[in-house]
Amino acid sequence: MSVSQVKRIAEVTVYVLLVIFAIITLIPFAHMLAGALKTKFDYAATLFLPAGDGFLGIGWDRITIDNFVRLFTELKISRAMLNSLFLASVTSSLTVLFCSMGGYALSKLHFKGREFVTMVVLVALIIPGPLLLAPGFQLLYQLGLLNTYTGLILPGITPAFGVFLFRQAMLNGIPSELLEAARIDGANEARIFFSLVLPLVRPMMGAYLMISFMGTWNNFISPQIILQSPDLQPLSVALNSLKGIYGTDYGLIMAGTIVSIAPVMCIFLLLQREFIAGLTGGAVKG
Repeated sequence: MSVSQVKRIAEVTVYVLLVIFAIITLIPFAHMLAGALKTKFDYAATLFLPAGDGFLGIGWDRITIDNFVRLFTELKISRAMLNSLFLASVTSSLTVLFCSMGGYALSKLHFKGREFVTMVVLVALIIPGPLLLAPGFQLLYQLGLLNTYTGLILPGITPAFGVFLFRQAMLNGIPSELLEAARIDGANEARIFFSLVLPLVRPMMGAYLMISFMGTWNNFISPQIILQSPDLQPLSVALNSLKGIYGTDYGLIMAGTIVSIAPVMCIFLLLQREFIAGLTGGAVKG
């Protein structure tokens, strides 16, 4: 057997394994979509689409979108969805801006105490988030920011992980000689940052924008603690209210889950190139 034949067999084996793993990954999504299109009776009777006499043995006449209609009419999930969209958009945008500023300062600016600040950022990385819930709640109470979006957004716009991530990206991806040349030409630090630095780390910005958007969109604990008004609750908390005390409409929950993952999926499709480039940008030292 020649070397080319061995390579061909290896490639075919890899593609077959990838197809198998892709099918296994998509099975839960198929079950979720099928569950959202079924009634309560059909959800308990069949695993996927309802059985019947139609094409492929499926009862196409029993497929319904009533669960989605109920979400936006009876339960008014659109208000919670707009709340989540606002929170995720504002938080992710501010997070990318402030984390990139912090990363730029720690990587390219020389000031007294820079090593100490970098050490503090590294130490903050190992502190569990739930450990800060109680002191964070007390601080927001003293500042009068409970039950406000400000109290929910401010504590999360400069996470240590984001600052450290941008620091590493700028250390490896921005030549110091380029910044010195801009300073010699008379550019101030603000112009250098917005006109020169940010375009160079655009892949990292796209990657972290997506990470921050997903984290805020799926955040469940903080909104429950900080926001008391039902009109301010995001989609993650509103979906939790779909569980009944004496019974659960799983088809309705499946429909709500599909609605909740749709915006995140769109963001990923739009930023997938920047996401991959940003995650691999620091892998090779420039």
